[in-house]
Amino acid sequence: MSRAESNVLVDNWFERRSLALDLVWMAAFSLLTASLAQLRIPLPFTPVPLTGQTFAVLLSGAALGRRRAFLSQALYLLEGAAGLPVFSGGAAHVAHLLGPTGGYLWSYPFVAGLLGGLVERGASRRAWKLALALAFSDVLILISGTLWLRHFFAIPYREAAIQGFWPFLIGDALKVALVGTSLPRILERLGSAGASPAARPGGEEKQDNSSSFVDNNRST
Repeated sequence: MSRAESNVLVDNWFERRSLALDLVWMAAFSLLTASLAQLRIPLPFTPVPLTGQTFAVLLSGAALGRRRAFLSQALYLLEGAAGLPVFSGGAAHVAHLLGPTGGYLWSYPFVAGLLGGLVERGASRRAWKLALALAFSDVLILISGTLWLRHFFAIPYREAAIQGFWPFLIGDALKVALVGTSLPRILERLGSAGASPAARPGGEEKQDNSSSFVDNNRST
């Protein structure tokens, strides 16, 4: 797929894809998730802290596409399971994946892959479409984590939601907004850079800020 045709952010930075480049992207986003996992704010009423992990998961899905997003987060889990201190607070090993926050962690590859698939189908072309895809993906992470909390502590669904769902909605909404507003603009600029002179701002066709980067390559 050519640079001007791709809905996937990273494919617009290089003319050709390669296995080596894909591996670099996947490793980079697994490390991003690990880094943001260390941004940790404990909450007194729940074993689940506020972290930056979900931002990295959403960004990987939005930027990498289905397969690479899934594999980047699967790699992140493998790194932690192998003993690298990549989980929140520098935690590691399989035991952490089976702890109170395991439901969130296990959902990361699947949610990232799902979001990446939606992006490949055109969700990144409009900010509102991407925002809906991001919000849906984020809610799936919260639901997975909440259901695991309910199972882990054998508590009612209402109590599990108080500990694992409701406290994180505002912060996650900010993450969704950040990714949802920035990615279409980046794609638009990349598309404009690769467009013909007639399709660029100041040419025969005006640039529509709400359109996709694909639309920027069309001339009247």
